[in-house]
Amino acid sequence: MNLIDSIKANAKANPRTIVLPEGEAERTLKAANQIMEEQFAKLILIGSKSTILKKAEEWDLPLIKNIEIYDPSSDPRHPEMIDLLLKIRTSKGLQRPEAEKLCSDPLYLGPLLIKAGYAQGEVSGAENATGDVLRPAFQIVKTAPNSSVVSGAFIMLVKDKQFGTDGVMVFADCAVNPNPNAQQLAEIAVASAQTAKAIAKIDPRVAMLSFSTKGSGAHADVDKVVEATRIAREMAPELKIDGELQADAAIIESIGSKKAPGSEIAGKANVLVFPTLDAGNIGYKLVQRLAGAEAVGPVLQGMAAPINDLSRGCSVDDIVNLVAITVNQAY
Repeated sequence: MNLIDSIKANAKANPRTIVLPEGEAERTLKAANQIMEEQFAKLILIGSKSTILKKAEEWDLPLIKNIEIYDPSSDPRHPEMIDLLLKIRTSKGLQRPEAEKLCSDPLYLGPLLIKAGYAQGEVSGAENATGDVLRPAFQIVKTAPNSSVVSGAFIMLVKDKQFGTDGVMVFADCAVNPNPNAQQLAEIAVASAQTAKAIAKIDPRVAMLSFSTKGSGAHADVDKVVEATRIAREMAPELKIDGELQADAAIIESIGSKKAPGSEIAGKANVLVFPTLDAGNIGYKLVQRLAGAEAVGPVLQGMAAPINDLSRGCSVDDIVNLVAITVNQAY
């Protein structure tokens, strides 16, 4: 059984309700129909019920009629959602007319349904920018206790099994933070290790990446990675982590043993923590496209409930897989 099949099997044994705000989009509906076939999640689609059912018939998606649909124009819970948003945001100056307007936006309704207990997770972003997906999530669901930063990790399934753990790796942050400071980078490292263990089912070996290995380069950016490594060790003393390491020293044993002799991580890393969003986003896309790796995610880390953001270039299978991961996160 491969990793994705294992994640789906876990989800099927413990199904949770996941809300899909982009309920009228073709890829979302095709993914929802597939999820209903595989039966590893309960779903809520947000959108016009008549539009969704018409499109499902047009695209021959027979199982959509069995999915709960939240239509903002007619759902009896809608006044409850408006009142809940007011309760959460009145201290920020939100007034009822604006709350009513925001509650016509599915990207606000998704987190509100989670906050109210009707769903346990959300998957969105196939049709919307990351900022538009995350803004309501930050305002309504907020970050987890003791977490100051939200980050996005990709589970990378690499064809060459010599890398990571039998080809399974975790890359972060590839989605959220443009330039994390040392404290934030340390939190990203610890969260990514937890994702590696809980979702990717691998024993995390974390490399804090840089353009320098063990002092080979001198720069404030290198100092940040060194400090982040120190903080991460204090946060999670049991964590296998090392840095700063160049990418080749982190994943190729012959280079790691030469550049960082004595390191238990160099050459063996399966979790790569990038120093900036530039590096992380570029890195995962290059590995995905040039090496033919499967990039599953991004898996958002640090939220009080699992809300995951898709790439707008995602496939139907990407949506299906991320819903399965979100179910796993939810329990």
